[in-house]
Amino acid sequence: MTEELRLDRRPSLRRPALVCAFRGWNDGGQGASLAGTFLVRAWGAQRFAEIDPELFFDFQATRPHISFTEGQSRKIDWPENGFFAAELPAAGRDVVVMLGTEPNLRWRTFCGLVTGLAGDLGVELVVTLGSLLADVPHTRPAPVTGNATDPALIAELGLQYSRYEGPTGIVGSLHDACRIARLPSASLWAAVPHYVSMTPSPRAAKALCDRLADLLDLDVDTGELERASDAYVEQVSEAVSADAETAAYVDELEHRIDEIAADESELPSGDSLAAELTRFLREREEDGNGGEPSAEH
Repeated sequence: MTEELRLDRRPSLRRPALVCAFRGWNDGGQGASLAGTFLVRAWGAQRFAEIDPELFFDFQATRPHISFTEGQSRKIDWPENGFFAAELPAAGRDVVVMLGTEPNLRWRTFCGLVTGLAGDLGVELVVTLGSLLADVPHTRPAPVTGNATDPALIAELGLQYSRYEGPTGIVGSLHDACRIARLPSASLWAAVPHYVSMTPSPRAAKALCDRLADLLDLDVDTGELERASDAYVEQVSEAVSADAETAAYVDELEHRIDEIAADESELPSGDSLAAELTRFLREREEDGNGGEPSAEH
């Protein structure tokens, strides 16, 4: 282990999978980070390691936050990337959840720390969670696509082969590091409505958790996310109804989704969702708003 990776203890895990969720570029509507945070809580996962942020963040770009403890003393909360071990006796495997923020610097070194720890723990599969902005309505379940590059993994898990070319984030870099380390890896992406990009989407988080549960053959009670999704739909619908143009646009999206719902082959693919991300990124750059498809939260 290197000094950048702080290991408090080494958990004993059975056939572990590593699930990674990052805030930032890969986290439209906070779908991925909400899902990862929910899984840590639902599984009672315990923190056992973290990556020191000092070498991997530009603190002028990703600033630490000051907060109060017990209403008196102040402390600085630095950007974090932590690892949480979930022992699941009723399942055939255990899970490590990595929660954090996309780093600004030294991505190859950062990804090497992640894959190195995964190798030491005997991780059998790395799964990343992502959410991106697309032309989907908030009133329908969030579509999720699963991608991989290994043909055997694609066939075994029912995934799609990714042919996406274009800008990438830490998720893409981590999958490349997994390839180099010969760690099987897959990526799950949920689509969130671009017209409410700044609103946290429990609907996307639920869709990611449900798909992950199917992928890893695990039980995840997402009732809490289901209730939060109902409230989300109600609140967004109320806001949308106040603007006739937006309401008409959402109605058009609903009709489009309903027409193709019976034919899964026409649902948005991973590549088409990634293309939506690229389009949004290009528009942001042309508007001078920077290169993040979603704001850091």
